[in-house]
Amino acid sequence: MSRCAMQLRIVSRLHILRAEKRMTQEQLAREIGVTRATVAAIERGDYNPSLELAFRLARFFDRNIEAIFSVEEGER
Repeated sequence: MSRCAMQLRIVSRLHILRAEKRMTQEQLAREIGVTRATVAAIERGDYNPSLELAFRLARFFDRNIEAIFSVEEGER
């Protein structure tokens, strides 16, 4: 199967980084300017953040984007 036909899934480590800072979803949401529901959806894998939001998270946690998000490949 070609690489173009592979399904990409974004995996977030956001819940781990947030727990390390002992923050609630609500606290993180306020810090980065989104709703708690957005943070929860990212953590569940139900929502892929925009590039802008990914950079805001990276800056907040002082990490690069790849330290927060990774990509897994699977078949469609």
